[in-house]
Amino acid sequence: MNNRINFFKESLKNLKTLGTVTPSSRFLAARMLKGIDFSKVEVLVELGPGSGAITKLILEKLPENAILICFEINENFYNQLSQIKNKQLIVIKSSAEKIEEELKKLNFNKTNHIISSLPLTIIPEEITNEILEKSFLVLEDKGTFIQFQYSLTYFKKLKTVFNQSISLGFEPLNFPPAFVYHCKKVG
Repeated sequence: MNNRINFFKESLKNLKTLGTVTPSSRFLAARMLKGIDFSKVEVLVELGPGSGAITKLILEKLPENAILICFEINENFYNQLSQIKNKQLIVIKSSAEKIEEELKKLNFNKTNHIISSLPLTIIPEEITNEILEKSFLVLEDKGTFIQFQYSLTYFKKLKTVFNQSISLGFEPLNFPPAFVYHCKKVG
């Protein structure tokens, strides 16, 4: 309960960058990760993890030799995530559009999957375009970009970036209910 109160306080201060007032539900976290074969994961990236609702579930599922790299720009959430004691977790205080250069700094060129909780609808279009293009670039072939949003606004945009290889899900057991886009890099 304390985590939800802290998240709410932080969201009131930073609604323009967080896009929500509550952390993701365990149901949304499970739906986001549903299609991932974790036995084959080596590098997984999470964009905008917030207080770590999805991060914690990812860490539970990661195989021993895999790594999770989280990009968080909010100072308070970055500090909360940095307190998670797990050798597989790397928390970077950097914006998602720097995904390619930050991965290279860590000696990675590709990622198997990207999980995104970024509020794309409130981020300036030129920045979201760069985030999506660079995410596509660093995904391995057949890798997935999984994004949730509270509207269908980005469905068409994601279809153009991921060459029509996109499916849509819905999670009603979240506040607010959320659409989940599963995008696969093909060709």
